[in-house]
Amino acid sequence: MIEQIVDIPTPNGGMETFVVHPERGGSHPAVLMLMDAPGIREELYMMARRLGTAGYCVLLPNLYYRAGSDTKFGPGVLVMGDGERDRMRVIRTKMTIPPVMDDVAAMLRFLDGFVPAKAGPVGVHGYCMSGPYALAAAARFPERVAAAASFYGTWLVSDAVESPHLTLGRGTAELYISCAEHDELAPLPMVAELKALLDVSGAAGELEMYPGAHHGFAFPERSIYDVAAAERHWERLIALYRRRIG
Repeated sequence: MIEQIVDIPTPNGGMETFVVHPERGGSHPAVLMLMDAPGIREELYMMARRLGTAGYCVLLPNLYYRAGSDTKFGPGVLVMGDGERDRMRVIRTKMTIPPVMDDVAAMLRFLDGFVPAKAGPVGVHGYCMSGPYALAAAARFPERVAAAASFYGTWLVSDAVESPHLTLGRGTAELYISCAEHDELAPLPMVAELKALLDVSGAAGELEMYPGAHHGFAFPERSIYDVAAAERHWERLIALYRRRIG
């Protein structure tokens, strides 16, 4: 595997991005992997590497880059009332879909000149806060995004003008939406409403409930890590990308 950290140019400065791809085999289909709220950490690097070993060129950006270089957090980021969590929340609460779509556009421009990345359609998937971003990217960039996945995405149906459910059916990408049975950020009534909206949207794809799983189930360093659910998430994600981007 070949990996590096690059600063992708954006109107707001360099966006630190972890890039990983196979050492052999020429160019590879590109994937944008969007982080969860606790931010960039080794755990996410390892997940990006796993996709790299499956044959993909993976870009994992630090979406908090606008707040400066001190945007990586310690273990306390997962603990209510901890200073690290409070520091993250100050940044997280300023995140909205439009600037992240600018970041996606910057990554697509970067890929256009990046030799290890195969030209053509890309995949986008996001965890937690970035589930909505992945769905929005499919609608915003229909000419490039052929597959988009949301894993335990937060507040996918709301009264907000940027609510993710409003993007369903706007692009041509195949969508995969994974929801945990136990998730206060995506309660079961919301999941049922989202499934009904997806079913009538005309969008290709599916919403799948993961019984018994909790929010964050795919992260191996979390106490709620669920091996069976995590492996299902990898199976579904890689199969989606195989179908749509190669």
